[in-house]
Amino acid sequence: MKPAPAIACALVRSFGQGVRQLREARGWSQERLAEQSNLNRSYIGEVERGSVIASLLTVEKLAAALDISPAALLRHGEALYDANHAAA
Repeated sequence: MKPAPAIACALVRSFGQGVRQLREARGWSQERLAEQSNLNRSYIGEVERGSVIASLLTVEKLAAALDISPAALLRHGEALYDANHAAA
């Protein structure tokens, strides 16, 4: 299997950072986000670390739990990606 392109990895990490920021802004633990999104707590950690690529269904579940649209959740991660790469 070929390794993922660097840009894809950076986007996945930025998405995870965005999820973590939004979760922490609400004062939620990973456990609370897992309960609200009907996902496993360890999977939430993997998403936040950028270890896994979230499916569209997962994006939808996380967005609903965080009370934002899936598009807004993706835009938040994209903004972090842009900010990280503008600084580099």
